[in-house]
Amino acid sequence: MLSNIFIIKFLSFLGLIAIFLLFYSILTVPDPMQNVQLNEADTNKTEVYSVWAIPSEDVSVRVKKLMGGLRSEFGGPQFEPHVTVVGAVRLTEEEARDKFRRGCEGVKKVYSVNVEKVDIGTFFYQCVYLLLHPTNEVVEASARCCSSFGYNSSSPYMPHMSILYADLTDEEKKKAQEKAYILDESIGNLSLQISRFALYKIEC
Repeated sequence: MLSNIFIIKFLSFLGLIAIFLLFYSILTVPDPMQNVQLNEADTNKTEVYSVWAIPSEDVSVRVKKLMGGLRSEFGGPQFEPHVTVVGAVRLTEEEARDKFRRGCEGVKKVYSVNVEKVDIGTFFYQCVYLLLHPTNEVVEASARCCSSFGYNSSSPYMPHMSILYADLTDEEKKKAQEKAYILDESIGNLSLQISRFALYKIEC
């Protein structure tokens, strides 16, 4: 009799365990619709993109050396030497890639451009820069790409290559400008070749 009672209690205990495991499995099975929603959210996520014209390797090495010398005295973040072709635009990655491909069609991606002088600007990203001569090739490349991206600038296109990002006083900017000529005496007469265009994800 006692053994029968023990068996019944044991079976009841096993039944409770089975019910518990069933509920646990239901709670822990991933919802396939949740994954779909997450993937769709990733696809629709927007980032800020920009199109850059990248100089040849020899010019990049030279400009990086100049940039490093300026940063060591005036601070600021490190970044790749480039000429901005299209400014900051918020898009999904798919949109950015598609517009970049279409914008580059018919654009001459290898061309030469001359530096006019080392100049200073009024905000962080144009603190000190190399002002470039606005040839037809340079201006047309920007115009075509901007049209593809639907980018409208509030000011006329000014081709340049920034060499220092920083928040400096006017006096400090002038010192940085002078320092650039000290670090590279002939930088104001540099003739550089653009070797390719690149799509960059940037932080604003």
